[in-house]
Amino acid sequence: RSWPPRVTSCASRVWRYESTPWSFSTASYWIEGPEGIVVVGTQFLASEAESLLDAIAQVSGGPVVAAFVLHPNPDKFNGTATFQRRGIEVLTSGPVLAEIPAVHAQRLAAFGDRYAPDFPVATPQPTSFGASSSTLRRGGLELRLHVLGPGCGAHHVVVQWNDHVFVGDLVAHRAHAWMELALLDPWRTRLTEIDALRPAWVHPGRGASGGPALLDLQRAYLDDVERRVADAVATLPPGADPKAARAGLVDAIVRAYPRHRFSAFVSVAMPALWDRAMRERARSTTRVSSR
Repeated sequence: RSWPPRVTSCASRVWRYESTPWSFSTASYWIEGPEGIVVVGTQFLASEAESLLDAIAQVSGGPVVAAFVLHPNPDKFNGTATFQRRGIEVLTSGPVLAEIPAVHAQRLAAFGDRYAPDFPVATPQPTSFGASSSTLRRGGLELRLHVLGPGCGAHHVVVQWNDHVFVGDLVAHRAHAWMELALLDPWRTRLTEIDALRPAWVHPGRGASGGPALLDLQRAYLDDVERRVADAVATLPPGADPKAARAGLVDAIVRAYPRHRFSAFVSVAMPALWDRAMRERARSTTRVSSR
């Protein structure tokens, strides 16, 4: 049986769609329910949202009844209006919804011209299912919606169906993580919370699905990046150019992960990661001097 381009079967009743590299190889998933189809992730560009929905129609047939936005990043929420125009309910948590206007304005300024007319100008407006974790039934599927705190974004939703968890960019498989906010400690807490759900399947925001080992790999990646940045800050000679040091550090991290895609994500994150390490160094120095 032939499937549409960039569509793969993850497991029984779970499918994955990957956008082109032009829109960051963003993964969306759908679950085939007895009464309809539920989608996780609405894609970065309107054209990719349309392609996703066309692929679902070709592979699974039945109606798409709901879609979920997992965190306030445009690759998760930009396709909202495309879904809504087809009469599909798009849901997210109250905390994620509250972040979308500011994030959309920022990303529209950065990407709008580059991706015009494919990048939405109007602020995406999914519907809130509330501010607390809850269970919803859509398409004949019982879905547990876990409302979590900061990680790669300011707020997160993890969708759980049976032993499957859909985690968005909290996990990137063979891709560099989106660390722009440099919230590494909360991020590790999110991974621990997901691990406690005892999933058999983890479906990441980028890269192929896999088992719970993907959580360990993501944690190890964050730990390694944190250590490399801390070491670089600690050994920076007096009077050295921090900008040059940061550039060298980006190159070192990229070389350390030759199979990871989207090295540009490391460059985007480095200023915040560096500032975080500088603050931690200052706190350590203060603690030592106060003894």
